[in-house]
Amino acid sequence: MSDIKFSSDAEAIDSLKTRYNDLQREIRKAIVGQDEVVRDVLISIFGNGHCLLVGVPGLAKTLLVSTIGRSLGLSFNRIQFTPDLMPSDVVGQTIYVASEGEFRFREGPVFTNILLADEVNRTPPKTQSALLEAMEEHTVTTDGDTRALPDPFICLATQNPVEYEGTYPLPEAQLDRFLLKIVMGYPTLEQEIDVLGRHESGLDPHDVAASGVVTVATPDDLARAQAAVRAVRLEANVQRYVVDLVRATRTSPSISLGVSPRGAISLMKSAKAWAWLIGRDFVTPDEVKAMAKPALRHRLQLRPEAELEGASADGVLDGLLASVPVPR
Repeated sequence: MSDIKFSSDAEAIDSLKTRYNDLQREIRKAIVGQDEVVRDVLISIFGNGHCLLVGVPGLAKTLLVSTIGRSLGLSFNRIQFTPDLMPSDVVGQTIYVASEGEFRFREGPVFTNILLADEVNRTPPKTQSALLEAMEEHTVTTDGDTRALPDPFICLATQNPVEYEGTYPLPEAQLDRFLLKIVMGYPTLEQEIDVLGRHESGLDPHDVAASGVVTVATPDDLARAQAAVRAVRLEANVQRYVVDLVRATRTSPSISLGVSPRGAISLMKSAKAWAWLIGRDFVTPDEVKAMAKPALRHRLQLRPEAELEGASADGVLDGLLASVPVPR
């Protein structure tokens, strides 16, 4: 598909939109419901950013990521983060090859297009930090040598929101590297019945190919889509709206640590991706509002007294969205 020639920019954009619709169709072959989660993960990918998936076990987080990887023709690796995992288990290590009489670098699982960092908060900070350079610079440095990761490189990490014993909360510096934090909830009654019906019919969640999922886009298609997202316009008044929202988090009485400028950039990038996916070449305040919670909820810290009163990051953001003036 990467060899297709387009006669105009409009034709190229229409083709990419068709690929997006095809991608959604393929994902639905394996994933029931979770439309908003699928949308946000794709926004993260088209926005060339990493995302943090938060949900209890058994919600098909791994199946979703592997299905997207297959649909896009991207390589996919999974790391199960555990307390005894070492940084070299993530990035790789230099080993001595006796048959060749020399040292060689053996790449770790981080050398892939899509990395599923499963239960990333179950490993100590020393190992968590092995992802920092990879997520920010898309490189790995070992023994003084810097190696580039495949392009694209997107980390999709998961966390369990209800079990904290034996976990290591991600530091603010690492949370800030995720474009979005996506909260994955339970399916509806009808969707859960559908899930059971698919398994009764022989669905194997460990074999995406058996579900009929096929590659409908290439890495080149993804690169063109990411370029199209970057070209989406953000007018001055909407830029100001993004900044006003972010700055409001720094003065809210419920928040002890507000959102950094990187958070404003992430909100802008995700709003651009959502605008492009719904067919616009410019961002309106509606797209900013739609992406405010997934782009900002993990970048702020609530005051202890606010948490004791039952406040949540999403609730505080809802209040700010209602109070910050919207440009006309």
